[in-house]
Parts: sequence; structure tokens; C-alpha cells
Amino acid sequence: MKKIRPSMMHMKQHVVYILLLLSIFTSCSSGSKKGGVAASYSDTIRYAAGFTVKHYPSYREVEVRDPWDSSKILQRYILVDRTKDIPSDLPQGVVVRVPVKRLAVYSSVHCSMLEQLQVANEVVGVCEPRYIDSPIIQKGIQAGTVADLGEATSPNVEKMIDINVEAILVSPFENAGYGPAEKLGLPIIECADYMEATPLGRAEWIRFVALFFEKEEAAQRIFNDTEKAYLDIKQLAAGVTSRPTVLSEKKFGASWFVPCGDSYMATLYADAGADYMFADLPGSGSKPLSFETVLDKAMHADYWLIKFNLADDMNYQALQTEYKPYASFDAFKNKKIYYTNTGKVPYYEEVPMHPDYLLKDLVWIFHPELLPGYKPRYFSRMMD
Repeated sequence: MKKIRPSMMHMKQHVVYILLLLSIFTSCSSGSKKGGVAASYSDTIRYAAGFTVKHYPSYREVEVRDPWDSSKILQRYILVDRTKDIPSDLPQGVVVRVPVKRLAVYSSVHCSMLEQLQVANEVVGVCEPRYIDSPIIQKGIQAGTVADLGEATSPNVEKMIDINVEAILVSPFENAGYGPAEKLGLPIIECADYMEATPLGRAEWIRFVALFFEKEEAAQRIFNDTEKAYLDIKQLAAGVTSRPTVLSEKKFGASWFVPCGDSYMATLYADAGADYMFADLPGSGSKPLSFETVLDKAMHADYWLIKFNLADDMNYQALQTEYKPYASFDAFKNKKIYYTNTGKVPYYEEVPMHPDYLLKDLVWIFHPELLPGYKPRYFSRMMD
């Protein structure tokens, strides 16, 4: 028998030791959670800050962060294949059998997401159908296959029971519950996409919705296309040598709600090659200011962008009739106001998923030389 030299023996011991460490590391890092037997991992969410996903052998765990308190979890969902038995040792959370069937939806934006994912046929009830532009949903309402559940603030829960709703898709609001709907015992899927501070962050929530319908691959393709288009347009505007100043919105009641400096719209203005007049206002939402404060800060803004929902488009005379001091802004005097009539274009339905559409309109407004021949999707120049 051949004798092993000490150096060879030491080498073998060293290899065994490394393999032992690797086995320990693997068992710790890929071990199961709550009784699982295979590795878990978090999906790579590139922009969205509001949700995370982990996959396990017999379920998926989806956590929605509390948008108003980042130290808390708003909701945890445990997604289990509807064709299989529910595992006996699941983590705490709302169990949802997937793919979801017979869904109630409160928001037109989420109806549009479902249409993009080609699962809008699973919707059996909606709130406030007068605001929903989805052809599939409207056809279902007319045919009687999609029920009108009334107002989102007080939906008809008896009708939800009658049509055998399995889950409810909603937009959460701070310190607000869901009233009688919570007593039904149905999963309430809280989609907090509107709280994202960046355009691509909000668009990525289509991946969240897709999880409940096992449409992850389709959602990834949709988002990848959006991301590429957005970044290409952003790059187009990145080299501009002059950046015009911009003011947005208008007075609502006694206040002018101004997007803050870290907000969704402020990001879009910056990416479109413009300097937003309230970029130094802290926060990621909107802040109510007095008309006088806005006028003092943004009187000399080069452009003014307005949204409204009216039967007829607004002109300068109508704007001044609404509130005479609007005529004090340079953008009014120089005829550089652009508007979008959200009653005539699908602005609110499309932009959350496709911010690239809006970004292209903004680049056309601020730097039309970069997009010769482009026909804007949402915005028009205000006429006399």
C-alpha cells in the first residue's frame, strides 16, 4: 500500500475542510423558511421601492412596504398554486390562490394593467365604471358580465358576494380601511404603485400585479420595453445646452398643489431637459401652496403645463375667466402654456405603465428640435 506523504495528506484535509464550509454556507443561505426545502431568493426589482418578492418551493411571498412608514410592512401575501394543497407551515400573511379568478377592481389604472397582461377577462366587478376606458371592461359592463360595484369609497359588497368575487385589487390610502369589504374575508390586494417617486419605479408595479396571475414573463417583457424606451428618450435630452424653466398644474380651490422636488413629475421634467421651478421643495408628493407663493416663485417660468378634464378644451380666455390673476405669469403672456384634457386622452390609464409616452411629449414641448415631425400623444399648445 502506497504511503501518502504529509503534504498530500494536508492538501486532502484542506479540500475536505473547504467542502465542509461550502456545505454549511449552502445550508444556511439556501435553507427553507417556515418548512420549505429549497433556496429562496428575492426578485431583482430595479426601480420600485414599494414591494419585494421571494420564491419558495411551494409558495411565493410578496411584501408591500408601508408607503407612509418605511419601517413597516403594509401587507404580506402568500401566493399558492390554486391547483395544489395549501402547505401546512406557511409564514404569516394573506394567502392568495393563484392565478386569481373573478377579481373586483377599484381603479381604472389597474384595469389597464390587467388589460396589458391579457387577464382583464378575469375582472367580474369594477368601481366607478364611468372612469374606465378599457374596451374589454366596458364591453363586459354592457354585456352584464362585469358588475358595477358603485363608488370605490363605499362599494356594493352584497353584489361582490352575488358575483362570487375571489379577490379585490385596490389602491391603499394612509389611515384608510376598506369598510365592509374587509369583513368578506377576501384577499385585498393593495397596489401602492402611485406612491412611487420615480416614473420607472411606478411602471415596475406591473410586475407586482402579474404575480397574482402567474404572468411574470409577460410583465417583464412589457416593463423591459418601457424601460428601454424611457432611457432612450432621457438620453436624447441629456445633451441639451439650454434648459427652460417649467411650472405645472393650477389652483384648486384655495390651494395650488405643487409637485415636490423628489416627486414623480419633477423627475420627468428633469429627464426631459427642463428645470422645474419647485425642484428645491422637499418631499416626493405634492404640497398645497397659496397662489401668491406660486406666483412669486414661478412668475417668470418659460413654460406652464396644465391638466384638466373638460368637455371642451381650454383656451387663454377661458383660463383667465376661471381666475384672472393667471394672466400675470410670463408663460400666459408669451403663449407658452401646454395642456392635456384627460377627458379626451387616456393620460391616467397609460402614463403609470408607460411614462416613456409622457416623457416624449415633454421633450417635444421643451426641445422640439430633438423630435422633428413628432405628434404628441397627450399635450397640445393652448390656443387664443
